[in-house]
Amino acid sequence: MTSVNVISLKGEKKATTTLPKQFSEAYRPEIIKRAFQAQESHSRQPYGPSALAGKLFSVYLSKRRRKYRGVYGKGRSRTPRKVLWRRGTQFNLRAAVVPFAVGGRRAHPPKPEAERMKKVNQKERRLAIRSALAASTNIELVRKKHALNNIKTLPIVFEDAFEKTKKTKDVANALTAAGLVSELERVSKKGVRAGKGTMRARKYKTKKGPLVVVSGACDAQNAIKNIPGTDVVHVKNLNVSALAPGAHAGRLIIFTQSALKILETEALFT
Repeated sequence: MTSVNVISLKGEKKATTTLPKQFSEAYRPEIIKRAFQAQESHSRQPYGPSALAGKLFSVYLSKRRRKYRGVYGKGRSRTPRKVLWRRGTQFNLRAAVVPFAVGGRRAHPPKPEAERMKKVNQKERRLAIRSALAASTNIELVRKKHALNNIKTLPIVFEDAFEKTKKTKDVANALTAAGLVSELERVSKKGVRAGKGTMRARKYKTKKGPLVVVSGACDAQNAIKNIPGTDVVHVKNLNVSALAPGAHAGRLIIFTQSALKILETEALFT
């Protein structure tokens, strides 16, 4: 079992604690990806055109000889057509409804009733969470995604007083004292998204910063949310999307001492 330091709000070493057995799981990126895709598929909103889209015209044409509103003998194809105007038996027709016509239906539109949600077994989902937790202790893997100054061991563990902080500046000072100055500076910047997302209410994109895991409802939750790129989650609500954004494991995780204790005593995700 790996031992990590428990630090105070000022970054001073207070104690040493042993990581639970969940952190000793093997790193399985393929399992993490499957669980991530299954979880994200449940947040996908069904979409598709109306069942009557492009079909709101009367396109009946008689195919018999010398019949009213017929196309036989007129030198026209049998394409469904709508009537623009008529004078007696003279009709001005225009193609409608068919996919190649202006205003017609789509040939193979997306169907809202299609089953797009993926499922994953409970054991596999729990394995993915344990694997993502184990990946968060690999300092070389975490360094690829985050700015780690002189941090030697992961994850970062704060004393329980961290959960009682009410102000964002106090949380930021605690993270700075823990050696995350460069990380906070990195996630504070936002850039303009490439592509058409700029026209669809997602013009800017921000970087993913550290994930703070707390034991339960506490004062620090709202304070942590005000720091750009930083997420907070209860230890019992840990999931693959939080631990491995984009199915890429190795996120910088900050635990409180109580959260680690709950993870161990209740044997979560085992």
